[in-house]
Amino acid sequence: MGIEEKLPSGFLLTTVEGLAGYVRKGSLWPASFGLACCAIEMMATAGGRFDIARFGMEAFRASPRQADLMIVAGRVSQKMAPVLRQIYDQMVEPKWVLAMGVCASSGGMFNNYAIVQGVDHIVPVDIYLPGCPPRPEMLLNAILTLHEKIQQMPLGVHRDEVARAAEQAALAATPTIQMKGLLR
Repeated sequence: MGIEEKLPSGFLLTTVEGLAGYVRKGSLWPASFGLACCAIEMMATAGGRFDIARFGMEAFRASPRQADLMIVAGRVSQKMAPVLRQIYDQMVEPKWVLAMGVCASSGGMFNNYAIVQGVDHIVPVDIYLPGCPPRPEMLLNAILTLHEKIQQMPLGVHRDEVARAAEQAALAATPTIQMKGLLR
């Protein structure tokens, strides 16, 4: 006989990490970082038709200190890259990044000196959302995928170690423009 049989009915068993993940996933506050046409679709997601508020994301925050999710929507220029990193550094832990659109994910069709070829060279990205621009339904699906990822994340020191390793791997990666492939 396990402990489950000895507890009264209606008693819930879970781990602290599971409970914290459940609470965290339902209270994400996104910071809007709209840089191009993907930002229009991101704003449409907050409207009444798609209603991002049903997932606990009522308002986009203008201050990075009030946000824990950064949605990078659109292409990032070389001049905007330090600003993006500064805003990311100002966000409180735990924090997540969603690269919205093919331009934020890999530079898109702008393969030139002025555009960063993937925002993951500046900040660690948790979810990549393809599309040019991705529809609001796709953004909602990416947010739900992030919810699942958040619920499974460890707490405390383990979370810091995982985040630090992911950030170091992303920053040490070869820039896309230096990679050799079919187009070069």
